[in-house]
Amino acid sequence: MALMTGEQYIESMRKMNLQVYMFGKKVENVVDNPILRPSLNSVRATYDYAQDPQYEDLMTVTLEDGTKINRFLNIHRNTTDLMNKVKMQRMLGQKTAACFQRCVGMDACNAEYSTTYEIDQKYGTKYHENFKNFLNYCRENDFTIDGAMTDPKGDRGLAPHLQADPDLYLHVVERREDGIVVCGAKAHQTGIINSQEVIVMPTIAMGPDDKDYAVSFAVPTDTEGILMIIGRQSCDTRKTENTTLDVGNAEYGGVEALVIFDHVFVPNDRIFMNGEHEFAGMLVERFAGFHRQSYGGCKVGVGDVLIGATALAAEYNGAEKASHIKDKLIEMMHLNETLYCCGIACSAEGAPTASGGYLINLLLANVCKQNVTRFPYEIARLAEDIAGGIFVTAPSEADLKGEVTGPWVEKYLKGVSGVSTEDRMKVMRLIENLCLGTAAVGYRTESMHGAGSPQAQRIMISRQGNLPMKKELAKKLAGIK
Repeated sequence: MALMTGEQYIESMRKMNLQVYMFGKKVENVVDNPILRPSLNSVRATYDYAQDPQYEDLMTVTLEDGTKINRFLNIHRNTTDLMNKVKMQRMLGQKTAACFQRCVGMDACNAEYSTTYEIDQKYGTKYHENFKNFLNYCRENDFTIDGAMTDPKGDRGLAPHLQADPDLYLHVVERREDGIVVCGAKAHQTGIINSQEVIVMPTIAMGPDDKDYAVSFAVPTDTEGILMIIGRQSCDTRKTENTTLDVGNAEYGGVEALVIFDHVFVPNDRIFMNGEHEFAGMLVERFAGFHRQSYGGCKVGVGDVLIGATALAAEYNGAEKASHIKDKLIEMMHLNETLYCCGIACSAEGAPTASGGYLINLLLANVCKQNVTRFPYEIARLAEDIAGGIFVTAPSEADLKGEVTGPWVEKYLKGVSGVSTEDRMKVMRLIENLCLGTAAVGYRTESMHGAGSPQAQRIMISRQGNLPMKKELAKKLAGIK
């Protein structure tokens, strides 16, 4: 099958029989629900831009056999692939100012590719073949894949097998001749309601007692036993209020779900790990590394939009010439480009694994994500500083257009001459959306906790920073024997 168009993708999702719940009720039409549709539009953009000749080099990859695939289904074969991934993510962040949701599946695929190869080398299993067949199936259909790693975890001080409720980490509850049955849940799942397939992975390194939790597989997202509960977002119900101005970004968005796996059957040919506990840590580390690299692209693209909106707010306020405003915008750009540098650096320093797939420089990927846990917050703080309090206290669109209130809002929320009050309010609402509204989930909190919270990166930096080598360098130069 050729690359799907955005409209074909939308229609493919209509055919899915997803079990989605929101506000305590089942969502009968997931595709057209006003709260959920912006997140679907963000994924659609990854299909539309793949059809655009201007972005073809970033959005698509031509395989050795001449087949053209979406880059989100690519296995990185060199450092150019790794860097183009980051460039693609920045571009899509610029176009959507939201989470476009497919990075997690791409990162899961690349982690699975190399890890299954190494499991097979040790145990003579067929996981690598299973994974390649699955990936080819997704390529042939141009599917979107979700990557599900994060378990609810319960008591963080206890190993999976010691939890009072064994389902707090997803695990195998039955091994059959034709496959396995699993129970558990995956939390914070961005984009799963917009994906045709999901790859499930363990969430931490495992010991021998946790072998039933060392499981990885792929199943369709509408498989029997999978239920999705939509998470709340700040300002989410504004999307139901027949307003575009108050939403800030009416076309694009993201959405997260708590995903329940209630006795889900997985056939043998969809299993990528089944009890090989010593490889759980490898899969987690590689997926986390790829995903931490991703944040050097997508968050930078969204940052570009926030910086642009902030500059517009300063202009509409008549403050763009003030020296402190110029300096704050420079600082925002400096922080944003630093994140991009990290994403490119860990890509350029990548190297091949035993499977032939390329892995980023894990140390630099963790440095990238450590910066991401901080810089977007400072960029948002500066945006709020420059915009002024009106970005959170402005009246509604209904008030702007109200018979009694409209003239007063027009009169007193006017900025510089030549810019309408409505346009000034639009840019303020966009800043609100990115800093405090629905998009703040992806730009702020996801920057903190996505792909691992800050301490996870610090642990990896400590392990990979090679402090003994640095001490030897110092000893040699100091003349210490």
